Amino acid sequence: MASNRSRLFVIWLTVFIDLVGFGIILPILPYYVQQFGGEKHGIQFGVLMGAYSAMQFLATSLLGRLSDRVGRRPVLLATMLLNIAGYTLFGLAPSYAVLLMARLVSGFGGGNIAVAQAYVADVTSVDDRSKGMGLIGMAYGIGFILGPGIGAVAGHRFGPSAPGFIAAGLSLLNLISAYFILPESLKAEHRVARELWPFRQIAEALAHPELRPLILVWFLAPFAFAGYSVALPLWAGVRLGWHEPELGQYFVLVGLIAAVVQGGLFRILTRHVGDRRLLILGLFGMAVSIAVVPSLDRSVTVYAWSAVLAFSNSLMAPAASGLVSTFAAANEQGTVLGVAQSASALGRLSGPFTMGGIYDGYSPAAAFLVAGAAMFIGWVAGLGVPKTRDA
Repeated sequence: MASNRSRLFVIWLTVFIDLVGFGIILPILPYYVQQFGGEKHGIQFGVLMGAYSAMQFLATSLLGRLSDRVGRRPVLLATMLLNIAGYTLFGLAPSYAVLLMARLVSGFGGGNIAVAQAYVADVTSVDDRSKGMGLIGMAYGIGFILGPGIGAVAGHRFGPSAPGFIAAGLSLLNLISAYFILPESLKAEHRVARELWPFRQIAEALAHPELRPLILVWFLAPFAFAGYSVALPLWAGVRLGWHEPELGQYFVLVGLIAAVVQGGLFRILTRHVGDRRLLILGLFGMAVSIAVVPSLDRSVTVYAWSAVLAFSNSLMAPAASGLVSTFAAANEQGTVLGVAQSASALGRLSGPFTMGGIYDGYSPAAAFLVAGAAMFIGWVAGLGVPKTRDA
């Protein structure tokens, strides 16, 4: 029988590899798209980014509830197989259509985070559960920091197929370790069949007047940030001559700042400033950091404003989570947080399509300005969040 420590390590490895696999292709994906021809690179890149988020959004809800019915182990193993297939397809892709299929498969496989969290809840006591969830958060952060760095080096030296094969190899290692070490964690008597799409609960959560501006923030901030993430690599490639190394450095910078702020600095700031003020400050900083991009003409200034953007986002995101939890009743926490996550996912999948279309149809500057304007509207919505005692 595997020890609890070894089981938690495999779960940690699962989440870590998910994020390495996601991050490893980011520095090379915009340049991979351009190899397949066509003039609508903004739309093509946006579709790839949005398709991954759309499949992950669908899978997160479906797989979490499916694991409540059939158990965690078979769902986790199946998603590991999907990740192997998706990243292998990515490495072998002979056309844009196959590349899109690869991102769809990987996006669905990447929706296993909720199942990994459920596994941790199954095998830990109430007292140790927060530590177990903290391990998942650490795997998430480390994976996103290392992934782009690995992808930038591998893609630059060995071509855009290399990161896909590396991610597939890591997923295979994950599958082998999970197959031999990871037992089922959900007892048969605890398995239940749940509705897959709780639309009624979502409508009930949106009926709260205190939560409406927050739900708008949860949609607009990811919408603008995801759209910016599509426009920036394409614009920087043309304007500043960026390729895989420069884009990899950008993602590593963003990941490191997020790790520092959310790893400890945020807790200090929220005690002295309060979640509401941090939310408003973060949204304003993100709006300015995005809208200013078209006026920049050097890589060093892009990195500097990217640091401001990453810092602002690292204030905004946990503050928004805390405020949603504050305004939700004790018996509504799961439902309300689920509504917020759904709004965030909708923003992440619609932002890339929208900004990619604006980038191609109008201009790169228009894409940044629209994304900045969307974030500014989110800032206005943030001003409408009711004050709390720490406000």
